[in-house]
Parts: sequence; structure tokens; C-alpha cells
Amino acid sequence: MVGLSEGEKQFLRGGIEQDLRSDGRTRLQFRSVSVETGVIPQANGSARVRLGATEVIASIKAELGKPSLLHPDKGKVSIFVDCSPTAAAIYGGKGGEELSMELSVALERCLLGGKSGAGAAIDLSSLVLVEGKVCWDLYIDALVISSDGNLLDSLAAAIKAALTNTGLPKVNVVLGASPEEQPEVDVSDEEFLQFDTSTVPAIVTLTKVGKHYIVDATSEEESQMNSAVSVSVNRNGQICGLTKRGGAGLDPSVILDMVSVAKHVSQQFISVLDSEIAAAEASDE
Repeated sequence: MVGLSEGEKQFLRGGIEQDLRSDGRTRLQFRSVSVETGVIPQANGSARVRLGATEVIASIKAELGKPSLLHPDKGKVSIFVDCSPTAAAIYGGKGGEELSMELSVALERCLLGGKSGAGAAIDLSSLVLVEGKVCWDLYIDALVISSDGNLLDSLAAAIKAALTNTGLPKVNVVLGASPEEQPEVDVSDEEFLQFDTSTVPAIVTLTKVGKHYIVDATSEEESQMNSAVSVSVNRNGQICGLTKRGGAGLDPSVILDMVSVAKHVSQQFISVLDSEIAAAEASDE
């Protein structure tokens, strides 16, 4: 929790009221973003993202598995977030565990759709090699290294960059003599297929402070929030998911307006993020 004096709180809120935040940004302006890819060599894909003073790492590990009985035409994706105790004092012990779980659930809600997989931003059907028999299981691990607000958006950006950096080994499948037999698989050590990230969205969180909402809130700004709505939007402007946090309720009309603003703001952020990812990938080659 960020401790602010009454004067600091009034200064922060007054700046947002006048559309001039304490770091010079307007209400709907992001901090600078930087991306590095391939930061964990043993992973199938990885990336480090810095958004202002917030820094996170995401890695992707791919393993062959079997689709679930309920969804034989879909692969599986699991997301785990860990908040390093060095990122902030409150991340030590139970506080860090609770926040890690909250962030993991929010990312799954925004990226993986409902329990059925409907509306998933990550195309789970593309992970199936043989329906009902063989699929890719993706394990996404994310680590918060340094925290200065807006963790969810930063983590989603790192996951998007790490997926872009991910190469799945080419797999040759030999079907058994009968449908009941499990197929034999031969995994290549040399040929890799690039993971398709065309549908993977960015997350834009609008934080409501007083009567106004802002994007990319710092820790100080988050300490004064009434509530926050996070919207995942892909490059085509399609809404892929939504989650809310904070105790204050919001009128449905306000939520619809926040979603509309997030959809508009996301396109510029996605453009900048995609450019940074492309530059990072080019420097890795």
C-alpha cells in the first residue's frame, strides 16, 4: 500500500481532474514501453516487458499432452503469476500469494474465455494435433520483478511478446491400427512452427479516480482508485474479455463507456507494443 499525505492525495487528484498527471501524462496516455524477447533460453518462448517502472517477465513451456474429454478439439493453456517479494514489500508471504492468484485468474478470464473456451483470445483449437488424442499443453509462467502499478496490462503485454517468441516443434504423428490406440509422435529438434499471435489481445485497464478514469495507473494513482475495469482487445478492435476490481460499484452505462474508451485507446497501445515486439524479435535473429 502506497502511503500518501493528504496534500499529496489532493495534488494527485487535482492533476487528474485537470488532465495533467503528476508525471506529465494525460489521463489516457501510457508510459513508455520496452520489450526484450528470448530472455530465458530453455523456454519455448519468453519476454521481458517494462512499462514505466513496472517490470515483468513471461515464459512459455510447451509439452505434449492429451485433450480433455469435455473438449477433445482443444489444447490446454495454464497461466501462473508469481510476485517477487523484491518487487514490493507487500508481496512477502500471504499478500503476494493472494495477488498472484488474483492476477492469474484475471489473465485467464481475459485471454482464455469461459470454461468452454468460447471467446478465447488464444486459439485453443490450433494446439490440437490429433483430436481427442494429442495436443499441446502450454504453461505460461509470469514473474513480477518490479511493481509501479498496472500489473495486469504489463503481464498481458509480456505474455503476448513471449507467445510471439514461441516456436512449437514440428510433430509427425503416426496413427495406430485402431482408433483406440494412442498415436506415436516424433518431435523434431530442428524444425519449429511459429505460434500464431494474430488474435492475442492486449489488456487496457481503466482506473477510476474521482470522476475520471485513467490508463496505465502508477502505484500512487491506484492507491486512490474507486474501481478499475480491465478490457482485453485484439488488433481488430474485438473485445476478448473483461474483469473488474475494486469495491465501488459502477453503473452499467459507465462500464459501457469505459469499454468504449478502452477499445479506442487500445489500438494505439497495440501498435506501439507490436512495433516493440517486432524490433525485439529482429534483434534476436
